[in-house]
Amino acid sequence: MSQLKGKTIAVFIEQQYNEQEFWYPKIRLAEAGATVIVAGPVANREYPSKAGLPAKSDAAFGELKAAELDGVVIPGGFAPDYMRRSKECLALVRALHEQGKLVAFICHAGWVPISAGILKGKKATSYASIKDDMVNAGALWEDSSLVRDGNLISSRNPQDLPDFMRGIIAFLKG
Repeated sequence: MSQLKGKTIAVFIEQQYNEQEFWYPKIRLAEAGATVIVAGPVANREYPSKAGLPAKSDAAFGELKAAELDGVVIPGGFAPDYMRRSKECLALVRALHEQGKLVAFICHAGWVPISAGILKGKKATSYASIKDDMVNAGALWEDSSLVRDGNLISSRNPQDLPDFMRGIIAFLKG
């Protein structure tokens, strides 16, 4: 399939990532023809998932430029709690958002756009346990498998991955 040929998407990685929320989007985007760059705090480093499954980064957050990307997918797990500590990660997410490019996040990944300061007045969803964090950051939280507000796409948990990916691919196709 080449429906996303010419699109370049970063998929973020950090330790304690959720396996399904990382691998499903990474593989699905590649299947659709997108160039996928795995980005973490350090380039060419392996990061273990919650269950210990390693995934290797292609680039560091600070090496990527929003102008060269079409968007980002941020998986959940406990990884977003580490990601949001990176100034480079947050700067990239803010820049992508400001340029109207895809910022997709699932489950606990809502912590990253919270820390990037881009959720105030925006519709979004997340894993139920961080609903208060989302609301306190100004998000208009919805309990739905897919929530889209402009360039922001969010889902609640791994069971929502089919809807999440349909929403991402539809956005990227324009």
